[in-house]
Amino acid sequence: MTANPVLLQKKYSRVVALFAAKMEITLSDALDFFYHSLTYRLMSNGISDMHCMSDDYLAEELCGEYTNRPAENAGAC
Repeated sequence: MTANPVLLQKKYSRVVALFAAKMEITLSDALDFFYHSLTYRLMSNGISDMHCMSDDYLAEELCGEYTNRPAENAGAC
């Protein structure tokens, strides 16, 4: 299932803002991480209707990815 592009962009902004607040990082760093994340790829491709999940759920998924990223990329954000 594909989402309306405008609604999907609004979803991204809400999720990124929530992720930044939860991880206490800047919006810029959160956005950079988001666009390189598995969560973003799944949402943008409509896999498993990830874009239908709650903002909080998706932010938690990003938190998990952020804390479990490989050590060589840990300083990237």
